[in-house]
Amino acid sequence: MHIEFLVEEPSAEAALLNIVPKILRQDVSFAIRPYQGKQDLLRKLLNRLQGYKAWLPKNWRIVVLIDADDESCRKLKAKLERIAHKVGLLTKSKMKGSSHFQVLNRLAIEEIEAWFFGDVDALHAAYPRISLELGKKAKYRNPDVIKGGTWEALERELKRAGYFSGGLSKISVAREISLYMEPERNRSRSFQVFRQGLLDLFC
Repeated sequence: MHIEFLVEEPSAEAALLNIVPKILRQDVSFAIRPYQGKQDLLRKLLNRLQGYKAWLPKNWRIVVLIDADDESCRKLKAKLERIAHKVGLLTKSKMKGSSHFQVLNRLAIEEIEAWFFGDVDALHAAYPRISLELGKKAKYRNPDVIKGGTWEALERELKRAGYFSGGLSKISVAREISLYMEPERNRSRSFQVFRQGLLDLFC
């Protein structure tokens, strides 16, 4: 099996390059196609899926991962589903209880950085001055409902701990934290939905 991941930016690519092999079986290959932001991905998704539809091998799957940001998760997911259905590709939501789907649409709520807050051990391993108690703070207890933007919150905590006084690189931060992430222990529900969707490819 081969999986094509479509993601909205290079920082998501950097994270998935470390995370995905920890979830997939060793005999599964994958490639990650980053776009230049959420709107770029949404604008080009129809044409991209039409291209896949024309030649998609039977053992290939497509995973679309996008940040929910402050949009309605229900409406954004429905938009992704409509695009896939318009092309004639079967989605996981459409094929309930079956692994015979071609497209898996998944949201990071509200941003992929919430997944980093979901694994404080990984955060601490990458940046040891980040306290292991961070996840017990009320505002970080549920990574998917962090207020004011998860990227901004992550930047704030890293700078408070004495890192990146000159500014953060989203790509390098994503790469460093994801290197230590363990999928099974992540407290972000949107991450676990993503992980389970990948595992369902083999059911």
